[in-house]
Amino acid sequence: MTNPRKTPTIQDVARSAKVSTATVSRALSSPDRVSEDARARVFQAVEQTGYTLNQAARSLRQRNSRTILVALPDIGNTFFSTILDAIEREAVLRGYGVLVANRFAAHDSGRRLHEYFLSNRADGLLLLDGSVALEPLLALAAPPIGVPLLMACEDIDHAPFHSVRTDNEFAAEVATRHLIGLGHRAIGHIRGPVGNVLTAEREAGYRRALALAGLEARPEWIIPAGFEMRQGLAAAERFMTLRERPSAMFATNDETAIGFLSGLRQHGLDCPRDISVVGFDDLAFAAHFWPPLTTMRQPREALGRIAAEALIDLIEGEPRRRVPRHTVLSSELIVRGSTRVHIAAPELAEAVL
Repeated sequence: MTNPRKTPTIQDVARSAKVSTATVSRALSSPDRVSEDARARVFQAVEQTGYTLNQAARSLRQRNSRTILVALPDIGNTFFSTILDAIEREAVLRGYGVLVANRFAAHDSGRRLHEYFLSNRADGLLLLDGSVALEPLLALAAPPIGVPLLMACEDIDHAPFHSVRTDNEFAAEVATRHLIGLGHRAIGHIRGPVGNVLTAEREAGYRRALALAGLEARPEWIIPAGFEMRQGLAAAERFMTLRERPSAMFATNDETAIGFLSGLRQHGLDCPRDISVVGFDDLAFAAHFWPPLTTMRQPREALGRIAAEALIDLIEGEPRRRVPRHTVLSSELIVRGSTRVHIAAPELAEAVL
C-alpha cells in the first residue's frame, strides 16, 4: 500500500495498475496509443494514488495546447450548429482551436475528462450539457488541476462555475402570454425530456403565465415529449386522444413543435385555423415550414461568442471584471403564421368518440 506521506510516483501507479511505467506515461500523454483496458486501469490507479492531480497540475503549468474543449449532449441537434460556429469563430480570433466531445454526459464522463486534460489536449472546458455529473467537474476545476470551466445553455444545480445562458423561464412566459393575448384560454404544453433543466424552466414559465392570467394548467394538456421531431409526432397522437382539446399549444422547442404540427396535419387539423402553436429556439427551418412557426428566438450566435470569449479570458487569467460570473441573454418573440386570434370553434372541443 502506498505510504500517504510519500509523494506518489509513476512507479506506484504502474504497480497498482499492473502495467509498465512506459504504459502509464503513454496513457497520460497519448491515451489513444493505449488499449482501453490498460487506460482504464491506469486512470483508476492514478486516482487511487493521488498521482493524477500532481502530474496534471505540473503538466498544465508547463505546457498549453491553445485549445478549448466543447462538450455537448447531441451534435446532431441543429440547435447547436450556430452556437458551435460562433464558438469556433471567436476561438480562432483569439488564436485557439476547438475540440468537440459529443454525448458527453455518459457514465464514463469522469474518465473522459481526465483523458482530455491529462493529455494536454485542451486548456479549458466549455460545457453545453447540464446533465453531466457535478462531482468530476468540481474535481477538475478545483486546485491543484484548476481547469477553467464555463457552462453555456444549461446550468447544473449548485454548480459554482461561470455561465452564459438565456432566461428560459421568462421566455416561456412571454410565449404563453402571446397566446393568451390572442384570446386563447385553453392552452397546453409539450414538455421536454424528463430531468432536463430546460424542461423544468420552460414549463415553469408556461405555468406562471397561466397563473397570472387566472387560467388553469390542466395536467392532461401537458404532454410529455422531448426535443426531437419524432417526439412531437408522438405528442400529436396523444393530443388527438384528448376528450377536450386546447386551442393552443406551447412547445418546448421548434423541432418538437414542427413534429407536432406534422402529426396534426395527418389527422386533418389545420394550423392556425384549428390550433395555434408556439415553438422555442427559432431554428433556421422554423421560418420556412408551413405555416411559418411563431417561436422564441434564442440569441445563439451571441451565446456562443460570449461563452468562448469568457472561457478564453478565464484561461488567460483576465481580470474578473472581464469575466462576469453569470451572463443571462434575452430571447425575442418572433410572430409568424402558426398563431392567430382565437375564434371559438365548439366542435374542436367535443369528446373523441
